[in-house]
Amino acid sequence: MIPRYSRPDMVAIWSPETKFRIWYEIEAHACDAQAKLGVIPSESAAAVWKAKDVEFDVARIDEIEAVTKHDVIAFLTHLAEIIGNDEARFVHQGMTSSDVLDTTFNVQLVRAADLLLADMDALLDALKRRAMEHKFTIRMGRSHGIHAEPTTMGLTLARFYAEMARNRDRLVAARAEVATGAISGAVGTFANIDPEVEEHVCAQMGLQPEPISTQVIPRDRHAMFFATLGVIASSVENIAIEIRHMQRTEVLEAEEFFSKGQKGSSAMPHKRNPVLTENLTGLARLVRMAVVPAMENVALWHERDISHSSVERMIGPDATVTLDFALARLTGVIDKLVVYPDHMMTNMNKFRGLIHSQRVLLALTQAGVSRETAYTLVQRNAMKVWEHGADFLDELLADADVRAALSEEAIRSKFDLEYHTKHVETIFARVFGA
Repeated sequence: MIPRYSRPDMVAIWSPETKFRIWYEIEAHACDAQAKLGVIPSESAAAVWKAKDVEFDVARIDEIEAVTKHDVIAFLTHLAEIIGNDEARFVHQGMTSSDVLDTTFNVQLVRAADLLLADMDALLDALKRRAMEHKFTIRMGRSHGIHAEPTTMGLTLARFYAEMARNRDRLVAARAEVATGAISGAVGTFANIDPEVEEHVCAQMGLQPEPISTQVIPRDRHAMFFATLGVIASSVENIAIEIRHMQRTEVLEAEEFFSKGQKGSSAMPHKRNPVLTENLTGLARLVRMAVVPAMENVALWHERDISHSSVERMIGPDATVTLDFALARLTGVIDKLVVYPDHMMTNMNKFRGLIHSQRVLLALTQAGVSRETAYTLVQRNAMKVWEHGADFLDELLADADVRAALSEEAIRSKFDLEYHTKHVETIFARVFGA
């Protein structure tokens, strides 16, 4: 997590100041619930709120932790310095550190998910707008990197829209998965704290009570969350790879916007490199890097250990901050993507009609030729295009075996590009609605 690939709103979620503010709110709300139950004096609970407008001194907390070697105790000591030792004596009543740490972590993940959902909405808007713009912009469809049959730029963008829409649904589910809190005390039995405290704190923090916790919230929830971030990152890379391919000199069907004064190379002044989408490919790798550690955090000893703690202190901020940046960057790339329809048509015609081979194959079979024979007839003419630069239509028209089954008019009719776009509207209605 470095400033170069960070945006302030997401970074703020993971700042020490935000963390300690959430810790404080959990403790204060727990005191309110304890007072309502008659466990602690109401005036003691009210006294805790004296710190509601105080900015906690991160350096002071760190100083105390250097002695205590315990971060939650260091915070509680600092809180006592602010509100007074007598008023603070009922803070953390019946609670354990994980009640604060785990509930806070989930609050942070929920807030991060909300920012990521907003990022995805912006990306979806950009993809939809550009898809509509290029609904019928014909380009070469490729399989194995080789010319296959015509498609449209709009269909390419609509495919990415549908993928990201699925990812949005996944993130909504992952958000719900981690939107739980636990104020259940040591080993999660509520022996020293009433379950009503947990219910009150969770309601105030926008969470649901964890149905059953040990001393920690079950980490399968977090594994699901980070796995979802990994899938989203892979989809970011999927789009980035397509744009990188389109920007290759030999293809040049689209390219990243190149701003005035921008430089592509320190050595070669002519260069216009796909630096943003290459960067996105790298950032996607970093987000996915969090997935396996999150999976391995699921297995903890007995009611708790802290082997997950160091992992989450890193992957929580790093994965969410990086993905937030990547989604915003991708939105900008899509929004300003320069598309070259003329280059698309030039590429389409590079192999002189070869892309219509399947239509000729099917026409021959419908004319009574066996599929095996039809394939042989079409392929032998197609190979002349590959190997000698011949014109596919001319070769077919000159092939006596082909002409024995198909008239010149029937053959020529199979070279109509619009044939390949006749169901575009149907596909768009499936993706975007009527």
